[in-house]
Amino acid sequence: MRHLAVLGGAGGIGRALVARALSDGWRVSVLDLPASLARHPVPTSVRAIAVDGSDAASVASAFGALGESLDGFVNLAGFVNRLAPIVQTDVDEWDEALAGNLRTAFLTARAALPLLAKGERPAMVQMVSGLAAFTRPGYAPYAASKAAMISLTKTLALEAAPAVRVNAVGPAAVDTAFLRGGTGRSNEDRTPHVDMAAYTAMIPLKRFAQPNDVVGPVMFLLGPDSGYMTGQVLWVNGGQFMP
Repeated sequence: MRHLAVLGGAGGIGRALVARALSDGWRVSVLDLPASLARHPVPTSVRAIAVDGSDAASVASAFGALGESLDGFVNLAGFVNRLAPIVQTDVDEWDEALAGNLRTAFLTARAALPLLAKGERPAMVQMVSGLAAFTRPGYAPYAASKAAMISLTKTLALEAAPAVRVNAVGPAAVDTAFLRGGTGRSNEDRTPHVDMAAYTAMIPLKRFAQPNDVVGPVMFLLGPDSGYMTGQVLWVNGGQFMP
C-alpha cells in the first residue's frame, strides 16, 4: 500500500484530501499543529503526527516518525496574518508569514525528499496560491512567500529528478477555515477576510471554490497520469485569472 504524508491534513482541504486518498487505497499520515489535530481528529486508520513546520527540530522528529519511505508528500501548510499595506507591515509580521509558508516548505521538503527517493513512483505537491501570480493589496508577505515557493518547487523538481517529481497547485480562495483565521489558530467562525459574494461575481464559473476542487488536481499530480510532469503549477481558480 502506497504511503502518503499530508502536511496540514487537519485543515479543510487536508481533510478532503485525506478522505480521497483513503478511498483510492493510500496509507495516509497527517502532520499538523497540535491544536489543529485536537480540533479535527483524523480518521482511526490515519496516523496523526504533531509538528511545527517552521521548527527544524520538530520537522526532523515528525519525519523521523514516518518510517523508511514515502510515495507521496503534499504540503498544504499556509499562513496569512493581518492584512495591511507594506508600509504598515511590521518586520515581525513579515518574518512570521515567511516562516509559516516558505521556511515550512523548505524544511519539510528537505525532510521528505530522502523518504520519497525510496518510494514507489514518488511525487511531491506544494500548495501555493493564485496570489503568487495575481497579488492584491494587503497580501504582500503571503503572496511573496507563495511566489518564492513556486521557485522552490522548480528547483526541487530539477534537483530531485529523475527519482522524484515535484509540482504545485495554485488555487484561488477556497471556502475553508483559512479564510476565517485558520485551522487550529482561531475558532473558525470569524467573518471571512474575503467578500465572498463580490469575489464569486468575478469568477467566470460563478461559484466559490470548495476543497474537492483542489483535491482532484493534487491527486492527479500524485498519480501516474502526470508521470511526465515536474516543476509545473496547476492553477485552480474557476477562470478568474490565467497566468
